[in-house]
Amino acid sequence: MIFGVVLAGGIGSRMGNVDKPKQYLLIGDKPILIHTLEKFFIESEFEKVLVLCPKEWVAHTRNLIVKYLGDTERVVVLAGGETRNETIMNSIDYIEENYGLSEDTIIVTHDSVRPFVTQRIIKENIQYAKEFGACDTAVAATDTIVCSEDGKLISDIPKRQKMYQGQTPQTFQALKLKNLYYSLTDEEKNLLTDAAKIFVMKGEKVHIVEGEVFNIKITYPYDLRVAEALLKGGE
Repeated sequence: MIFGVVLAGGIGSRMGNVDKPKQYLLIGDKPILIHTLEKFFIESEFEKVLVLCPKEWVAHTRNLIVKYLGDTERVVVLAGGETRNETIMNSIDYIEENYGLSEDTIIVTHDSVRPFVTQRIIKENIQYAKEFGACDTAVAATDTIVCSEDGKLISDIPKRQKMYQGQTPQTFQALKLKNLYYSLTDEEKNLLTDAAKIFVMKGEKVHIVEGEVFNIKITYPYDLRVAEALLKGGE
């Protein structure tokens, strides 16, 4: 079975003085979250699409789904965890409890604030996860990447040809992800930035899915203006 997992647990602190998490802000006439969900909702390979959000926003999220997508059973809203990876584990726990886990269980995890993901990217994530067990969406870096150990002085400038900028979706065999995550020490868990790093830390291969430069993550107020322009361009 294949499940979409939309991660909507952020509070949007970098968006500035707003009264709601950024995934609930509007672009066009719909919340960002709904734009993203629509891309997952139409993918026929998904058994269910799971949305994980802050506990206090669960009821609001369910109401939005009914308003924009109808009273559908294909979308399930769950409370997220304290961290990104704990939130993903919550989704796996739900799947295991309701459907069981096997080596064929795949989860396609995606940031709720990346509403311009394409069906091509989603389908290739599913394809590569079936083949390789794990994959991550990324685009080749166009700028030179500068490293700094202290935030003041440059410590390294790696070859740009080796650098990629990570996006989402990130897609995994759910059972393998769960086993790898719970094999980590607390110290290792503190080093995590995303789920793909769990595989890398354990020496497992993660295949790259080619992303798109417009598959942006809406983080800052400027990103909202870019998203509005992309939306109008698409229309």
